[in-house]
Amino acid sequence: MTAKESDVPMESVEIVEADLNRKDHQKMVLDLIDAYARDPMGNSGPLPADVKENLIPGLKKHPTTLIYLAFEKGEPTGIAVCFVGFSTFAARPVINIHDLAVLPGRRGGGVGRQLLTAVECKARGMGCCKVTLEVLENNHRAMKVYAAAGFAQATYRNDAGGALFFAKQL
Repeated sequence: MTAKESDVPMESVEIVEADLNRKDHQKMVLDLIDAYARDPMGNSGPLPADVKENLIPGLKKHPTTLIYLAFEKGEPTGIAVCFVGFSTFAARPVINIHDLAVLPGRRGGGVGRQLLTAVECKARGMGCCKVTLEVLENNHRAMKVYAAAGFAQATYRNDAGGALFFAKQL
């Protein structure tokens, strides 16, 4: 009999802050981000060779990189790649979750929620005013996870409506 992913007890998930000086953590980060890139909610394709080559050095060089790895039975199953920013309106740090991903076969078992909890605990410990993230409009599964964790579309003034995320490709 095969267990469904939701049958995996949450206490079997271990969350650790990645150490990018460790070769095994570097490989896990690359593998998990590549798996996320291949997902339809990622880029629907593998990471290009130059990105694979430059990702770890770039993350190590960036002064505010914060990465959490999720393990089930010793196997990496999820990742949260975050960067620390600063809120000028609150004069306090902010953690932005840039990537949150769980391997497709492990979704629904609480891994994503536990990664969010780890980031929130770190943010509270750092005195952050908020944790931010972005999500594709059609990623309803992720939105449910985020809503259950207390995330909602950002609003700064009731009369101004919700905040929208814009980007300009360079």
